[in-house]
Amino acid sequence: MIAPQRPAAVEPPRAGRRVEGLVVAAYRRHYTVELDDRTPIDCVIRGRSLQLACGDRAALLRTGSGTGVIESVGTRGSLFYRSDLFREKLIAANVTQVVGVVAPDVALDENLLNRWIVAAAAEGCAFVLAANKADLPDHSALLARLKPYAAFGIEPLSLSAKRDVHPLLAELAGKRSVLIGQSGMGKSTIINAVAPSAAARTAEVSRALKTGRHTTTSTALYRLPDCDDWIVDSPGMKVFGLAHYPPDAIVHAFVELRPYEGHCRFTDCRHDREPGCAVQVAVSDGAIAPQRLALLHDLVRESEAVRDPRNRSKS
Repeated sequence: MIAPQRPAAVEPPRAGRRVEGLVVAAYRRHYTVELDDRTPIDCVIRGRSLQLACGDRAALLRTGSGTGVIESVGTRGSLFYRSDLFREKLIAANVTQVVGVVAPDVALDENLLNRWIVAAAAEGCAFVLAANKADLPDHSALLARLKPYAAFGIEPLSLSAKRDVHPLLAELAGKRSVLIGQSGMGKSTIINAVAPSAAARTAEVSRALKTGRHTTTSTALYRLPDCDDWIVDSPGMKVFGLAHYPPDAIVHAFVELRPYEGHCRFTDCRHDREPGCAVQVAVSDGAIAPQRLALLHDLVRESEAVRDPRNRSKS
């Protein structure tokens, strides 16, 4: 007589097991980590010093079915974030491209736009200037306003996310991107167009992170169809400080200044009022936009203020 087989044991939640995955959602200090088999794990962070962003590779300890504690973060290829004298906000890690979104029906803050461009250059990322809402009547005026950006290699990409997002899809291929823009520029529409699973994922992430308005308060990573590429959606932003970069890194991130490096009379030239400044000559000749040089000075001052011991003691 053949002995009856015992039923297979049901595997309990793998509490205590250490695993790794990709951070795909971030809200304050709550995160969703997607394991390599695409299982989502709702996580908190161990300790107060660790900070993560969407796109990070994280090591975590399983604490139950679908929950975990993040213990460490992997080495980053890039980290796109904003900071000032008092705080910093991580946006996306390991991105290779920043997509700045503008539109004709929202007042364009060019100072903000230029800060995104500088931050992308400082991280070694490509920058795409996506001029959305091409179906609106003022779109041609927006393109004319953006034309000067071609001087340092940024040609505006015209698209209408509600009608045809294919021009942007070509730019996203083979990249890991972060989408950034002021509120109202149409970022959510773009995300839903390039990542068809975004609407469902947004609802899931909102429940996991205990927030009903996920798209305005947190960041989320979406995989693009049929490939390993992904894009991070970020909240609308009104400010973007770059105080985490030292002054010399900020100067180098202004790509149009690079041909003039080493041509000033003084090696420590700040490109301000020093005699023999090659950059000032280039501004006078129209080769460099004066507003870009003014932004350089602002960013350097912000960077120096953060590094001033007197200010650090106050914060």
